[in-house]
Amino acid sequence: MRVFGWSEAVDVLEFPSLIEALRQAFRSADTSAPSPHQHTIPAPQGASGTLQLSPAWRIGDKLGVKITTTVAAEAPGSEPTSDGAYVLLDARSGKPLAIFDAAALTARRTAAASALAASYLARPDCERLLMIGSGLLAPHLLAAHASVRPIRNVLVWDRDTEKAERLAHRLTRRTLKVAATDDLQRAVNGAHIVCCIAAEAEPILKGHWLPLGVHLDLVGGATPVLRQADDETLHRARVFIDTREAALAEAGDLVQPIRAGAFNADDVAGDLFDLTRGTRAGRRFHDQITLFKSVGHALEDLAAAKQGLENALAP
Repeated sequence: MRVFGWSEAVDVLEFPSLIEALRQAFRSADTSAPSPHQHTIPAPQGASGTLQLSPAWRIGDKLGVKITTTVAAEAPGSEPTSDGAYVLLDARSGKPLAIFDAAALTARRTAAASALAASYLARPDCERLLMIGSGLLAPHLLAAHASVRPIRNVLVWDRDTEKAERLAHRLTRRTLKVAATDDLQRAVNGAHIVCCIAAEAEPILKGHWLPLGVHLDLVGGATPVLRQADDETLHRARVFIDTREAALAEAGDLVQPIRAGAFNADDVAGDLFDLTRGTRAGRRFHDQITLFKSVGHALEDLAAAKQGLENALAP
């Protein structure tokens, strides 16, 4: 059995093969992924945490489960701590084949799903990308988008300007210019792709900022109380999601406007199943505004773990 820590998992989950693995997983639609199971973890002194199990399997091939824990912080005011692992098994024998660091696997497959969507929705000539937020996912999303589009210039915006500057300094290189910005509206207006990993109670992106032809990649915010974009953004964009069941139940960017009657679930143009099978067209013309909203799905974890092990075993 192979064990992949953070750095080893990132190395074997390289984007070209991972994006193609997700494309085939959504296209074939022969993977089963029931709803995650969540349980409370009892803890001393009244504190508690959660244990979540997210399984998926492909009959006669592979099965896997992501095991994640979130434990309340001991120090008052501190953030809860999360950790986990992904276990990949042979579906015929039940034999464990590999264990991946869950955070690394999730970061890479999430970025790959966004790049997969962008391969259908973003203009082929995209060179300028705006990253809203400078957290863990930012470098992975940038690398994934750059693997499917000719990204040359990147701006990073964060409410904490110093964090944006540190990330920009770390990521910039000869073939890719990365810089921080404190003018979000102007940065949005000049972008070809806007990738947002920040989510708040009030929408961050405003629809009237959007230039024609832009592609929006809204990642995370997978709770009904958090927003990344306002209602006008939805009205102006051709909207796609990763999977209907999860996105329409969890994403505040969709749940809130649907509940308020400002948006209809039927207005969602399609999901990754539709795009990869060709049953729904992605970008239909050059000046169209497109939007992809992802909250993640267990079949992405399974496809990523399987591909990562194959890459590791390749001669």
